[in-house]
Amino acid sequence: MPTSWSASAADRKQDRRHQATATNRFAAWLVALSGWRRLAAAAGAGILLAAGHAPIGLPWTAFLALPVLVILLGNAPSLRSAFVAGWAFGFGYLLVSLHWIGHAFLVDAASFAWMMPFALAGLPAFLALFWGTAGVAARWAAPGGGPLTLVAFAAALTVTEFARSHVLTGFPWALPGYVWIDTGLAQLAAFTGPHALGLLTLLATGLPLLAILTLRGRPRATLATLGLAAFAGLWILGLERLDRDDALSTTPPGPVLRLVQPNAPQHLKWHPEHAPTFYRRLLEGSAAPAEGALGAPDIVIWPETAVAFLLEESPIARSQMAAATGGAPLVLGALRRRGEEEGGGFANSLFTLDASGDVIARYDKHHLVPFGEYVPFQSLFSALGVEQLAQRGRFVPGPGQRVLSPIPGLPGFVPLICYEAIFPHEIMPPSVADGAPRPGWLLQITNDAWFGTLGGPQQHLAQARLRAIEQGLPLVRAANTGISAVIDAHGRIVASLHLGQHGHVDALLPEPLPPTLYARIGDGPALIAAFLLFSACFLRIVLTRSPRG
Repeated sequence: MPTSWSASAADRKQDRRHQATATNRFAAWLVALSGWRRLAAAAGAGILLAAGHAPIGLPWTAFLALPVLVILLGNAPSLRSAFVAGWAFGFGYLLVSLHWIGHAFLVDAASFAWMMPFALAGLPAFLALFWGTAGVAARWAAPGGGPLTLVAFAAALTVTEFARSHVLTGFPWALPGYVWIDTGLAQLAAFTGPHALGLLTLLATGLPLLAILTLRGRPRATLATLGLAAFAGLWILGLERLDRDDALSTTPPGPVLRLVQPNAPQHLKWHPEHAPTFYRRLLEGSAAPAEGALGAPDIVIWPETAVAFLLEESPIARSQMAAATGGAPLVLGALRRRGEEEGGGFANSLFTLDASGDVIARYDKHHLVPFGEYVPFQSLFSALGVEQLAQRGRFVPGPGQRVLSPIPGLPGFVPLICYEAIFPHEIMPPSVADGAPRPGWLLQITNDAWFGTLGGPQQHLAQARLRAIEQGLPLVRAANTGISAVIDAHGRIVASLHLGQHGHVDALLPEPLPPTLYARIGDGPALIAAFLLFSACFLRIVLTRSPRG
């Protein structure tokens, strides 16, 4: 009998427990959990889902983790309990996915190690609020813990993860759809973008086991088969895109790129005794002989903040760089002292130097890292006496994203400095949508030494690969400690330098593809689809409810 609006909480709980017992003992066991056991089950399922991301990389765990969460949500005795279950799942998921954040606090351990536990637990705890909100929405719109609850949760989480990508400057790291980066499913991002890919991920992986655990008879077999068929169909669609685009490819690859990776550990990068060593590695890698049949590089690329001095104020060093590249233009990251007319301060910048060592183009990073490159609420931290934070904000953001075309014969590129590559909605400058020429590639310079060696650099690389798929453009990334890579427009790594390796690699710039569907329409369709699915679930529940006699 459908649960009525007027039924007591005890009656509803008894009905749910009876339904679960009649279908599957495991589902009944989940429904019966309470207190810390319910929290532990939700958090454990979240940790299981996190195994889909690097460094573990087992996306199949989604088939197991999501049904557990949906059963806990749909059978929660109250909206508050649903929020707590969703929050616990999100906390476990994000705690494991973002564990690498702690490494940044160990670079200057004497000053910041005490903050590490707060950051490791505090950031996932805050971000998990978005998962808790989605859990409440699913329980409210479609109680019961069955396929309808899954659809409602997937729709609600799509909206809340979109919000997580924007609120307080946004942090769209470890979105659920990213687990497919090494599979054919990642190609769907060219059509859907990351948020609709996440929606499809939740639906297609959650439905098979959930149908088996919560339904009986023909509906169970039908929906389980439908879920597996949908997943297989999406997989085939992604592989078909790869095959079709490769078969239609007729444009030869572009110019020769050289990526130079100095492998400067963060705690030594700025040290006066070690910085010259890393600078010498950059010069030697730039001056190394051409590799094989590729010939001399047409452009040399160094990573973010590659040098420990102010580039614009160091003409002798710029001449050394020009000599090392043998006349090839050089793109590199360095700090810049802003003039008085700009308001002073420093910028984290990308420079292009010509054959004479003159600066011919510059881009200032505009999306800064909170608590890393600037500190929100500095006056508050100063009043609280937390001087380590109050005194850290020294960077000023640039005016915004744009296409750089400083080098004759080379296509224009979109510059991305480290953190900026994680924002799919900010990759393409607004001028391109207004009719300006489309760039031929994306260029990310980064310093992933902050992220340690386990998970952070690999996840950052995975997101860069998704950006290439979403835009249909090759992406080139030069990283201080790795992973430097040339990535084609399908997100495949063409050439790379391993994590912790110093040296250089030459490769041809892969060809771009036509603008993708996602590049043309953005995330709007994902939000519309989520709204329609959520509304359909809610209306379905309302129409099937009847008052008790």
